This record gives sequence, C-alpha cells and structure tokens, in this order.
Amino acid sequence: MSVHGDIWDAESWPDGWTVRHVAETGSTNADLLADLDAGLVGDRNVLVTDHQTAGRGRLDRRWDAPSGTNLLVSIALAPVPSVPVEATHRVGLAALSAVREARPDAQVTLKWPNDLLLDHCKLAGILAQRSPTRDAVVVGLGLNVAWAPDGAARLGPSVRPADVLARLLAHFDGLPVPIGPRYRSELSTIGERVRVELPAGPVVEGTAIDVDEAARLVVRSDDGVVSAFDVGDVVHVRRGENQV
Repeated sequence: MSVHGDIWDAESWPDGWTVRHVAETGSTNADLLADLDAGLVGDRNVLVTDHQTAGRGRLDRRWDAPSGTNLLVSIALAPVPSVPVEATHRVGLAALSAVREARPDAQVTLKWPNDLLLDHCKLAGILAQRSPTRDAVVVGLGLNVAWAPDGAARLGPSVRPADVLARLLAHFDGLPVPIGPRYRSELSTIGERVRVELPAGPVVEGTAIDVDEAARLVVRSDDGVVSAFDVGDVVHVRRGENQV
C-alpha cells in the first residue's frame, strides 16, 4: 500500500481519532483487521483509501467504485459492545448526521440493517467484521460521494470524502448511550411493507413492525405470523426495487 497525501493530510480530525490514508488497497477492512491482530492499532484507528480492489459488501458481494470518488473507510472499535451490532449502528448514525450536514436539502434515513438511503435510494452500506484474536471489531463503510452505480444515490461532486469522514467521526463522539432508541427512531424500515430475502430459505413478505432489543427486524407476514430476523436482505416494496 502506498501512502497518499493531499486533502487527507490537510484535514483536521477530531481529537482521539487516528486516521491513516492509502491511495489503493485490496480491502480496508482486511488491512485494519490484520493490523489489529498484529497489535499495531487499537480503538478509534481509521483506515481510508481512494480505491479498493477487493472490497466486499454484505453476503460477500463485490463492491467497487472509481478511484478517488467515494468514501471508502474502516474504523476499529474496542471493546466490542455487549450487543455487537451496536458498533455498526453507531457508525451508521454518525454517517447519517454527516450526510445531513452535507445535503440538508435531501431526505436521509437508515434502512435495516446497515444501509443509508438518500431520497429512498441506497447511498451507503456498512459491513462489520470481528477480530478473531482481539476484543475489537472493524466497521467498514462505503458511501457514494461523487459516483454511484445505476439506481443508487450520491452526495455530489462538490462534496469532499475527507469532509464527510471528519464530520462522521465528530458525530460518533456525540451519540447517546444506549444507542438503540436513536437507531430505531431513524430507521425508515419500520412501518414499511418489506420483502425479506434470507441467505437460505423462503422469501418473507409483510410489514416491518419493530426492531427488538437484539436489533432483529420484526416482521408480520401476510398470513399474520410474526417473525424476527437477524440476517437477510430487505427490500422496501413500496419504494421500488432499487434498494438492495
């Protein structure tokens, strides 16, 4: 990995955060996990890149974007929260606040479990990976700034990825404890008609009615059965098929 300067070196990061920038790497999540396991980094260490050659999203989907266009970042957090998904919720909520500052004209919400939506289209995805050797988790975020694939949203070319990251880290420090009520209040999925596509199993359609204390999505299916899901792809059926 080669170290790259410009806007990243010039950015003023909030106190307590260590941010390292590289021009290109395979995966910021994989790199930061390796550094954690080697004892080279700890809590509140951040790795950001212009381009990932082996980025992955949920369910091992390939994730890529043109170099320098988007915010591709991983954040190390330790220790792991007692409810592990709170780590992703905190990063998601911090990103939500940062995006609202960058685009106050747009409607920005969270979609269960870990997506950001801008005007009902996908803006960002989050993927967390737990360290196998340390009491730590790495939370990766891919957020469309200047480029987005078909059907997705972006902030626009006038927004700098470094500015979004600085705002995200600042908002992270101001989040409440516990985080559950705030996460639930920002979740646009509750009340929506949804289709839940499970990794292995049937597709469930119904209405999302709640998120429980374990952060599982509670859905009342069309036949009246209430189920809780901790994994699965969720489509907001009324919003169209572009939210994946």
